[in-house]
Formats: sequence, C-alpha cells, structure tokens
Amino acid sequence: MSQLSVEEWEAERERLNELVLGSANLNIRRFFALDHQAYEPGVLPLKIKELLGLVASLVLRCDDCVTYHVIQSHERGASRDEMIEAMNVALVVGGSIVIPHLRRAIERMIEIEQGKPVGVTHDPI
Repeated sequence: MSQLSVEEWEAERERLNELVLGSANLNIRRFFALDHQAYEPGVLPLKIKELLGLVASLVLRCDDCVTYHVIQSHERGASRDEMIEAMNVALVVGGSIVIPHLRRAIERMIEIEQGKPVGVTHDPI
C-alpha cells in the first residue's frame, strides 16, 4: 500500500498543521478557526456534520479531507451503512469522477473498522 496508514496520516496532519499555524498570518488562523467552528455542536448533530463534510470532500475530490471526515464520522458514531449512504449521495452529485476517491474512502473506512491498513497481513515495522 502506497498511502500512509490512518495512524501515520493523523500524525503527519498534526505535524503539518503545526508548521502552518506556526507560520500563519491572521487570515490563515481565522480560516482554520472558522473551519473548526463549523464542526462544533449546533443544531445539526456532529455525526451529520461530519457526513456532510464527507460528501463535500468526495465531490471536491480531496483525499486528505475524505480521510479526515471518514475518521471523524466514525468517531462521531456513524455506522458503515450511514457512511456508505453518504458516499452514494456524493457519487450521485459528483458523478463518475468521484469513483477513485470513493474507492479510497471505502478503504479508509475498512482500515478503521479493522484497526490496521487494508491488505496488510502483519504488523508494520
């Protein structure tokens, strides 16, 4: 598998966010804060917000965003069936160009369910 595991991806995301925020101007910091606030508790349940983020990320074809929202959807209690249904909406909205990202989203979902990268039959060193 050429992509990072979910665990490695999360560590790399955190490292890069620290670099960005350590170098950021006020506008970048404000945008990061706005993004964070959009996923805070509100009228919509957090699980629904994450599923909406997953749909938007698939349609926009952002694999990092897809990974993030698959993780967050899972952590917010979204079931496999709920994630698959949300992914179906993304496919209908975005069309066939979403398929490669849908494949990777399913792979990430399975990795999270199994607790190890898909296709890895031993513990990575």
